[in-house]
Amino acid sequence: MAKGLIRYWAAARAAAGTAEEPYDAETLAEALAVASAGRGAEFGRVLARSSFLVEGAPVGGRDHATVTLPDGGTVEVLPPFAGG
Repeated sequence: MAKGLIRYWAAARAAAGTAEEPYDAETLAEALAVASAGRGAEFGRVLARSSFLVEGAPVGGRDHATVTLPDGGTVEVLPPFAGG
C-alpha cells in the first residue's frame, strides 16, 4: 500500500473536519472510501462535486479506481470555488 497525505480545501475541509489526513491506499478510489467512512452524507456530497489533484496533476474524468497513488504523495481535494 502507498502512504501519503490527503489535503482538503474550502468546503471539503469543513465537511471533513480537518485540513489533512494520511492515506494508506493503492488507488484514489480506495483512499476516498476510507476517508468517507463515518463522515456522513455531506462529506459524500462535497466529494461528488470536487476535483482532485494527485501530485499536482489533475485527475479529471478518469475513474478513481484507475488512479494509482504514489508512496509519499499528496492528493488535493478541491471543491467548486465561487469566483468572479
